[in-house]
Amino acid sequence: MKNLKGAAILGQSGGPTSVINASAAGVFLEALKQENITAVYGAAHGIKGILDEEFYDISKEDIKELELLKNTPSSAIGSVRYKLKPLKKDPSDYERLLEVFKKYNIRYFFYNGGNDSMDTCNKISKYFKNAGWDCNVMGVPKTIDNDLTGTDHCPGYGSAAKYVATTMMELYHDATVYNTPMVTVVEVMGRNAGWLTAAAQLAKSKGQGPDLIYLPEIVFDYDQFFVDVENTLKAKGKVIVVVSEGIKDKDGKYVPEHYSSLSTDSFGHAQLGGTASILADQIKEKLNVKVRSIEFSLLQRSAAHLASKVDVKEAFMAGVKAVRAAVNGTTDKMVGFERVSSNPYKIKYKLVSLSKAANTEKKVPAEWILPNGQGLTQEFVDYALPLIQGDDKAPLEDGLPRFAKLKKVFVEKK
Repeated sequence: MKNLKGAAILGQSGGPTSVINASAAGVFLEALKQENITAVYGAAHGIKGILDEEFYDISKEDIKELELLKNTPSSAIGSVRYKLKPLKKDPSDYERLLEVFKKYNIRYFFYNGGNDSMDTCNKISKYFKNAGWDCNVMGVPKTIDNDLTGTDHCPGYGSAAKYVATTMMELYHDATVYNTPMVTVVEVMGRNAGWLTAAAQLAKSKGQGPDLIYLPEIVFDYDQFFVDVENTLKAKGKVIVVVSEGIKDKDGKYVPEHYSSLSTDSFGHAQLGGTASILADQIKEKLNVKVRSIEFSLLQRSAAHLASKVDVKEAFMAGVKAVRAAVNGTTDKMVGFERVSSNPYKIKYKLVSLSKAANTEKKVPAEWILPNGQGLTQEFVDYALPLIQGDDKAPLEDGLPRFAKLKKVFVEKK
């Protein structure tokens, strides 16, 4: 609905990235300029903060600090993993959200996250519409997994891919320095989609990367894996392997599941990690060779010092475009990117139905993946390279990054 007058609120949800705050900066700075937006709030820990009536008054922040959010990693106002139950099963959260939105006259809702966050957005949008509460709801995409449907790529991916590719190149020089046989196994995030693990191909394309790359899109064959490693070891004397944390065998089991049961988060997703160390132990046992295992873990999503300029700009603009679309009457949409060309790189912003983006995962195309861990095709390199271009990082103070320092003044409860 156009010409809605009222408050705006932003929540951040799911795993952080090095540029999620750039999107927050886009939402906050643009919302503060809009005449129809009477107050700008930041939900403390996403949807949970709204349910608990805990949110920050963004008008109390210094503009300089909001600008610094562009280069500050993680989720500045706090994130959450909280799944709304189906409305028919339990309407209590929906009723509570409506109560809070009415109390503070919140007419604009922005949610910054991945698949599950878009699902939350979609559910809230539909509920408000049926309840007769005019509120424009917009999804602002982010995920290092790059698996949101309806967009060419996701904010957060370019910077994380740049970290993976750069770190792999650096590791290559260290892992190949000795004249003794050695295997290095590196684990990269990615439960069901291997986009981030695939970024190791960018290093490989420069001749300074892994020998073998395994994505969750392909069934993980243990026997073939050890053959691949042994053959490479015989040929080169050194082997660098990159595996996605989410690789599964023919029975649909993750590697760590063969040794213990996995805990799950509130969305029901398996909490992974440890794949590289398990495979490293098995390689050592079978091949009697020195092995190192490395897990990038949280580093790959918080490395703002390696942020891509393209990624920072697009993440910021996703926030800006979401606000402008909402003020112009758009609701129940997510901001997405449509690639116009790769060389020169050019995109246009578009609006994607939240129902399309919610709970569907975009995988690495099968035709881009080579067999037996050989890596990815040139098509993938052509797709990913434009997303990692340029540098955009925090200014330095005493040689260290100057990140945003928000006051986080809570809105007084009504």
